[in-house]
Amino acid sequence: MSSHGLWLKTRENTLYMAYDDFPWFKNQSLQIIYQVEEPSPDHFYWPEIDVDLTIEMIKHPDRHLLQAKI
Repeated sequence: MSSHGLWLKTRENTLYMAYDDFPWFKNQSLQIIYQVEEPSPDHFYWPEIDVDLTIEMIKHPDRHLLQAKI
């Protein structure tokens, strides 16, 4: 985690998620961010904040309408 985003380590990659693209994580505690699940390959879920993302969405947020109302 940094002041601008966080990294997600997968089996094959380490992916950066900028808070500008993934604002749901910006004000979350490490405990909540670390509670990530992988219900299927390349699909990640954070149950405490109800965020569902795939590797494709993380790599290319510009291709997906990822919107949050904060």
